[in-house]
Amino acid sequence: MIKVVVIDRYDKRHELDAPTDMNMNMMELCRSYELPVEGTCGGMAMCASCHMYVLSSHEIGERSEDEEDMLDEAFFVEDNSRLGCQIKLEDSLDGIEIKLAPVG
Repeated sequence: MIKVVVIDRYDKRHELDAPTDMNMNMMELCRSYELPVEGTCGGMAMCASCHMYVLSSHEIGERSEDEEDMLDEAFFVEDNSRLGCQIKLEDSLDGIEIKLAPVG
């Protein structure tokens, strides 16, 4: 288990326990805690309804071409924007801090 900090759209801070042995991603974790992340496409990087900002300096893999394409169509995109479905939960992300992006 790792600790993950999620800041919701009302700036409320949530400290979550996240399993690293279930092949989950950040979108699925947020949904399991009933935070407002839709994941309309089911985690296939085919929508941007799980758009979030990575606030901490954790190393996360590069954006895929599909992720880049979806972020190109999203609102409020920043340099630290990622799709939650593309952030796999792993031990190296212990303490990661993310903020849910506003909806357009």
